[in-house]
Amino acid sequence: MSQLHISISAEPIFSLGGFNITNSMLTSVLVTVLFILLILIVSKTTRKSTKPPKKYSFQSIVEFTIESFYEFVKGVVGPVKARVFFPLIATLFFYILVANWMGLLPGIGSIGLIKPVEAESTFVPLFRGATADINTTLALAVISMVMVQFYGFRYLGLHYLTKFFNFKSVMGFFIGILELFSEFSKIISFTFRLFGNIFAGEVLLSVIAFLVPIFAPLPFLGLEVFVGVIQALVFAMLTLVFINMATISHEEEY
Repeated sequence: MSQLHISISAEPIFSLGGFNITNSMLTSVLVTVLFILLILIVSKTTRKSTKPPKKYSFQSIVEFTIESFYEFVKGVVGPVKARVFFPLIATLFFYILVANWMGLLPGIGSIGLIKPVEAESTFVPLFRGATADINTTLALAVISMVMVQFYGFRYLGLHYLTKFFNFKSVMGFFIGILELFSEFSKIISFTFRLFGNIFAGEVLLSVIAFLVPIFAPLPFLGLEVFVGVIQALVFAMLTLVFINMATISHEEEY
């Protein structure tokens, strides 16, 4: 590929029943398949093993990672809520983490197809970082905030609505309206924070690799690995904090 290819939107690779399948969707499917394979391998190994795993075996590393993250979640919300919230928070964190790192692998963004577009040949990458697509980050943000409302109703019932619709006083009414708008603004914040950081990082790596292709990208690659961890952790922890706040009654907050 002799030209630098940067596209802010995901590009369709093929159509399935009239629905365009984009390169970021293919990466998302790849991440999901990797997770399923990992779960199957670990569960199979756990069932067959009658002895504790060796110190640096694959199973022990996975178990240590999950237990450490669980302890972290428990330290934020306590042991009772941690057991309820952990599956969602862990899924968000590890999915976003792997999706962030997937965009850094060799071949992602550089292996693709030559497709004719308006009488010209255009290079279209076969894979694109999943979280470098705003549609993916928007979907994750919507899932996150829908689960916030779900747990709010689960713990507080219809009383949860008084957080947004408070008619006891004029001040309470306006605060409720602000809280309602705040829930929608969190979706926008989640979406653009994750998308902006990951997309900007991939553009930086692409430009550096295009200008100085051998050793220059390595420091930036290490930086983006770190950024991928931070962004996944920020997304998961903000979701956890928002869920925890939603399960506390409005009176308890004060």
